[in-house]
Amino acid sequence: MPSFDLDRFLALPRLSALRLSPDGRRIVVSAARPDPAGKRFASALWELDPAGVRAARRITRSAPGESAGTFLADGSLLFTSARPDPERSPERAEALGETAGLWLLPVDGGEARPLAALAGGIADVTTARAAGVVAFATGVHPRTTTLEEDEAAEKAREKAGVSAHLYEEFPIRYWDHYLGPREARLYTGVLGDDPHAPLADLRDLAPDAAGRLRDATIALTPDGATLICSWRREEDLSRPREDVVAIDRATGTRRTLLAEDAWVSGIAVSPDGTQAAVLRTWNGAPERADRPGLVIVDLASGSARELGGDLDGCWPHELHWAPDGRSLLLTADRLGHVAILRIALADGAITVLAADGAWTDVAEAPDGTIVGLHATLASPPRPARLVDGRPAYLPFPGLADDEVGAPGVVERLQARAADGTPVGSWLVRPAGASAASPAPLVVFIHGGPLGSWNTWHWRWNPHLLVERGYAVLLPDPAISTGYGQGFIDRGWGRWGEAPYTDLMAAVDGALERPDLDRTRTAAMGGSFGGYMANWVAGQTDRFRGIVTHASLWELRGFHGTTDHGPSWEMEFGDPYVDPSRYEASSPHRFVDRIRTPMLVIHGELDHRVPISEALRLWTDLRRHGVPSRFLYFPDENHWILKPRNARLWYETVLAFLDETVLDLPWKRPELV
Repeated sequence: MPSFDLDRFLALPRLSALRLSPDGRRIVVSAARPDPAGKRFASALWELDPAGVRAARRITRSAPGESAGTFLADGSLLFTSARPDPERSPERAEALGETAGLWLLPVDGGEARPLAALAGGIADVTTARAAGVVAFATGVHPRTTTLEEDEAAEKAREKAGVSAHLYEEFPIRYWDHYLGPREARLYTGVLGDDPHAPLADLRDLAPDAAGRLRDATIALTPDGATLICSWRREEDLSRPREDVVAIDRATGTRRTLLAEDAWVSGIAVSPDGTQAAVLRTWNGAPERADRPGLVIVDLASGSARELGGDLDGCWPHELHWAPDGRSLLLTADRLGHVAILRIALADGAITVLAADGAWTDVAEAPDGTIVGLHATLASPPRPARLVDGRPAYLPFPGLADDEVGAPGVVERLQARAADGTPVGSWLVRPAGASAASPAPLVVFIHGGPLGSWNTWHWRWNPHLLVERGYAVLLPDPAISTGYGQGFIDRGWGRWGEAPYTDLMAAVDGALERPDLDRTRTAAMGGSFGGYMANWVAGQTDRFRGIVTHASLWELRGFHGTTDHGPSWEMEFGDPYVDPSRYEASSPHRFVDRIRTPMLVIHGELDHRVPISEALRLWTDLRRHGVPSRFLYFPDENHWILKPRNARLWYETVLAFLDETVLDLPWKRPELV
């Protein structure tokens, strides 16, 4: 079998957004691969047979690529793409630029046709279960009342050469971009009988949104008459609150269904249209952590009840109704996996349908068949049916076991923290590691901070290190999800305490194995994992090298530069009143203790952890004489998303590990 090198790794298809047709007979999935120039990942839609009899076939092709598909009631497929419309005038094409339009692929497999193209783009498409109604998000300039006015406003800015934004509200940035000048709106449209007609009856359902719909979660009732969505409240900047509202499509009347100190991560309407299931996370405070929950709302009366209690210690991600409306399917972090849970509507009883691996994009067919994408630490997401609690994989080109060829042996480990709490980890090691030839160990620290190592990773893939002879430990210390609320509480607002000591306990436990070399170790992490890598560097010199990506360094200053600093006050308190929690957990206080060589990595476009954190870290390391290097990406954000940059990231990290852990000469990547 060929080696698992960067060429093989980057060529693997990256599947996401699996969708099941209403009749349960077709699956559509998005598959991303590097474009011919290797500058970006381009997606195409593929159709699969849920029974696994027919071969997978590609159903869309264009240079810009296509988004995730969404089925209509008749089985036709909607998707968004910036592909050009051959019938569009040059003037119209210039006005729209490279924004994504809405396209329809007929159920008979004919040519895709455009349905709508807006200057503000189209995203987050959802459809009514039993009607030809479509809802989507777009961007609209404030003070405009029609789409024509919005387009004219954009043309006026371009003609005047204006790119400035004037802000009057907080926040002004989000993850990787500055907000504005457009603001998010929700539109609905109707499909007519004419197969060649564009989407009709376009309606702005919330012209007064004024920022309340940013990153909104949306769902339609089966008849398309009502849109259910999240609605931001801004009266207290330190607590991100989202109500759940119902908007009547005919009149635009909006009524509030849920108004709590919580935010929304999922909404699904029951098959009969009478109820909505809402995944909520209740906001924490310095003395208590965030808590997830599932709420059922009666759409007529507005009455609500929490279902499923503490969700069996799980942390939920996705929400789907069963076709008969009697239960819901959830995917959730659970004990180092992403499980499928069934929750009975009548009494909230929870049944674990699938416990192993990581399931996403789960759907249930009318005949009870459950499908989704299934991944493990050893294999990337693959389409599968759930059979007796285990995946029965559906064929997809490039994803057979012998085509993936990940070399690591994956094992589950458990250590004990100082207070006796179990701390779980995954170990991925070379097959040939032994007491006679122990493998050097690299510790991966997960981000979040709420998170878990439980699935295949494209950004932090241990098998590329295993191919080079390293073993990789992936621990879930305090504040990790899937181990119960108490496990999160142990690390909430005290990042330098239990999360750090749990991490060290996991490392100590792993290094009791004779097939791991305790004298040759390194640690690396990104985001919160980068924070923890920085903290580790100031607390111990046991590691030979540390890689810190998109990392937090000085927490008090971070509060004022991240995209929404006030939200951190739920965990660390108000820094204007009492900054002590920020200071106590800030790694920068220990810079004078750092002796371990460090590789700092950051993207200029990262607004969640701004480049200022890396610049201060870099300056502090160099001023204190710490051997260090800085890999800077001017065109990346919190993640490394471009294929060539991902290759360079791994090449640099591996060269740094070889130098610091294996004592090999530094081999600088050729293109930097």
